Amino acid sequence: MPNYLVETYLPRGGAAERASRERRARSAARDLTRRGSIVGFQRSIHVPEDETCFFVFEAPSRQVAALAAERAQLDPLRIVEAITSSDKEER
Repeated sequence: MPNYLVETYLPRGGAAERASRERRARSAARDLTRRGSIVGFQRSIHVPEDETCFFVFEAPSRQVAALAAERAQLDPLRIVEAITSSDKEER
């Protein structure tokens, strides 16, 4: 299943807000999964210098990832598919 990167604004020193958004993202993913749209919240990445925070969702489509971001009240700037390497590929 593809991963989607949800880009949001988060000011420097926003660690507490990042944690709050992460909890909401996890909860939104669980709720959507219970309702039949399988979504997994993977992680967040805060880049304080750029005042940006990324949330990674595993979802069947960009639309489902956008719905998870909306339900988590992440206020996304953009949502794009993300491809990452795995430990297995590096060996």
